[in-house]
Amino acid sequence: MWLLHPRMSGEERRRQLIEIAIDLFSQRGFGGTTTREIALAAGVTEAIIFRHFATKQDLYAAILDHIRIAVGTDRWPAEVQALMDQNDDAGLFRRMITAIVDLHRTQPRFERLMLHAALEGHEIAVMHHNRMMLAVGNSVREYIARRQQEGALAGSDPMAVILAVAGMAKSWALQKYLYQICESQASDKETIESFVGILMHGLRPVQSNTQKESNHE
Repeated sequence: MWLLHPRMSGEERRRQLIEIAIDLFSQRGFGGTTTREIALAAGVTEAIIFRHFATKQDLYAAILDHIRIAVGTDRWPAEVQALMDQNDDAGLFRRMITAIVDLHRTQPRFERLMLHAALEGHEIAVMHHNRMMLAVGNSVREYIARRQQEGALAGSDPMAVILAVAGMAKSWALQKYLYQICESQASDKETIESFVGILMHGLRPVQSNTQKESNHE
């Protein structure tokens, strides 16, 4: 139970209401949580909630903004753009995977919340997806297409490449930080490097020149 100080400032009250909402949504889902329950957990009336968030959509947007500030996603577009300007394919994939793993490690409540949103078909899942695609997704897709045309990356649907990057990272992070059933003893850094290697080189072993010559004999 959250205990809110009666003299806290408006901004402090708003921030703690967001924290309570994240807690309840991550535990019970959106269908199982009402604004009345959020108010009850906060020790305030529903009117106080609607004073800070006029609509439920305002509350959902505030949750996404809260997480964005907490994990520093404002820096992502500039960091990603710098790597793309350098044509650093491996660096770009490494940064994307690291960001996803770090988000699961530092914000497990938010990831549980987003799982509930996906299962319930909740609008916050679409809001989050649209924000991320606008921030970095579209530019990364265009970059991958350009690098494919230049022959630096294998030809494939650029969106499929993005999904492969995100899929590996999310699978690892979910098992380790949410389900806590990961059997691998590798560190996050080691696993991230393995994923980057798979993306850049596939799963076939790299052959030495001697092996290549032997295969042609």
